[in-house]
Amino acid sequence: MAPLKFSNEIMAARAAGQPIVALESTIITHGMPYPQNVETAEMVEADIREAGAVPATIAIMDGQIHIGLEPSELQTLAQAKNVAKLSRADLAFALATGQTGATTVAATMICAHLAGIAVFATGGIGGVHRGASDSFDISADLEELAQTPVTVVAAGAKAILDLPKTMEVLETRGVPVIAYGQDVLPAFWSRTSGLPAPLRADSAAEIAASHAMRARLGLPGGQLIANPIPLAAEIPAEALRPHIEQALREAGEQAIAAKAVTPFLLQRIFELTGGASLTANIALVRNNARLAAAIAIEINAG
Repeated sequence: MAPLKFSNEIMAARAAGQPIVALESTIITHGMPYPQNVETAEMVEADIREAGAVPATIAIMDGQIHIGLEPSELQTLAQAKNVAKLSRADLAFALATGQTGATTVAATMICAHLAGIAVFATGGIGGVHRGASDSFDISADLEELAQTPVTVVAAGAKAILDLPKTMEVLETRGVPVIAYGQDVLPAFWSRTSGLPAPLRADSAAEIAASHAMRARLGLPGGQLIANPIPLAAEIPAEALRPHIEQALREAGEQAIAAKAVTPFLLQRIFELTGGASLTANIALVRNNARLAAAIAIEINAG
C-alpha cells in the first residue's frame, strides 16, 4: 500500500465527500524564494477554497506522500534546503530513502491518482525542449499525461519549450489537449502560442463530462486543459521572445542540462523581464486553481 499521509483538512474533505484539487510542490521549493513561496502557496490554496473545493498540496517528507500540508509542514518545506525535484523515475527511491522531495507535474499526477484525486492545477507542463533532436530532453510530464487518469489544468506548456513538437508528442500519445474558452493554445505567460487548439471547451461541466467519459471507455491517461492567463496579467509572446532566446543561449553556453534546465531558464527570464514573468506566473497559477476547482466540483457532482 502506498505510504499516503492525509492532512487534517483532506481527511475531513474525504469523509464529507468534498471535491479536492491537487497542487504540486516544486513551485514552493524551486519556483520562488521564501517567504514569497509560502505566500503564493497560501493564496492558491485560498483560491480553491473560495471556489468551493479543497486544496491538497502534495510533497514527499519523512518517507511519506503528504496529501495536503499542515501550515507547519508548508513552512518547513518552504525553508528546506537541497529538496529533491521528483518525477516518476525517482519518486519511489526518495520515499524509500526518506528524502524530502517536491513533486513535479508527473509525480503530482501519480500521487494524486493514488489518493483518488481527479483534478490537478499547475502553472505549465514540461514538454519537448528546444534542441531535443540532439539532447533527447523530453519531460516525463508528457508520458504521465498519457498513462495516469488525472485532468491537469495548466496555462499550456512552458513557453521556453518547443511547443509544436510538444503538441506532436501529446497527439501521438493520445492525450486530449483542450483549450479553455478559445480556439488557439496558450503559451504560459502569453494567451496565444499561434498554434490551433485540437479541442475546445467553454465550461467546467464539459471538461468534467469528458473526464468521466474517458473513464467509462477505459481509456488510459488524463486530459490537459490549456487555460489562458488572464488578459491583464499577460506578457505578449513577441515581448518575451528575445528574453527566451537569450536565456536558451546562455543555458547552452553554460552546458546546463537535465533537471537544471527549466529552473535556470525561468530564473534568467525572471531577471531579464525585471520580475514581470514571476508576477504573471502567480496570476496564471491562481487562475488555473480556480478553474480546477470548478472542474472538481462538476466531477464530484457527477
